[in-house]
Amino acid sequence: MGDPIGQAILDYVKTNKPDDIIVCSEICEDDIIPIEVLFRTLEEMPELEVCAINKANGRVLDVGAGAGVHALEMKKNGCEVLSIDISKGAVEHLKNIGLNVQEIDFYDLKDEKFDTITMLMNGIGIAGSLSNLEKTLEHAKSLLNPEGKILCDSSDIRYLYEDEDGALWVNLNTEYYGNFRFQMKYKKETGSWFDWLYVDFDSLYKAAQNVGMKATRIYEKEDNYLAEITF
Repeated sequence: MGDPIGQAILDYVKTNKPDDIIVCSEICEDDIIPIEVLFRTLEEMPELEVCAINKANGRVLDVGAGAGVHALEMKKNGCEVLSIDISKGAVEHLKNIGLNVQEIDFYDLKDEKFDTITMLMNGIGIAGSLSNLEKTLEHAKSLLNPEGKILCDSSDIRYLYEDEDGALWVNLNTEYYGNFRFQMKYKKETGSWFDWLYVDFDSLYKAAQNVGMKATRIYEKEDNYLAEITF
């Protein structure tokens, strides 16, 4: 299995030459992630991410840390941050810049406790599907201290399926319109297809409620929102 994100990160650090990561989808046209976006400064981050960074406190688990830009800022704010990622290249880079990091799948992390779990850049998407969202929140809950919180953002993408009159057109064989499958490509590196979830806030709220937690929308802009999930 290739590591397109990790290789892109390592290449950019070495050459400082921007190159795009290609994101393929079974539903819509290919998109790109400009690699320099993964290295943005605090001043270049959207307000939603700055809000999450400033909300994080105590011992923090940064899920899907990527190039580590969020972890670095939270560390500057005095947080004790553990970054995790399944990308070997990303983990190598995170070690090189002095961050505490583990190459581990979120669902395999056990016997740890945190005050804050951050799942930014739609990190809650690792749930893969709406039917798996409660399981994801349950596992996050098991890693939290009693006063702990999850900070996650996502997007309501129903606009992709709306016609001019606002009616929603979806495949009736699909469980939920926010369930996606993606594949990443970078130069000669091709990753495996993976499931990814974009979840509207109401569905996130219900899932949190079903596992004994409460979701609060603390930032919203257009179709994007940041949620704080607590006990």
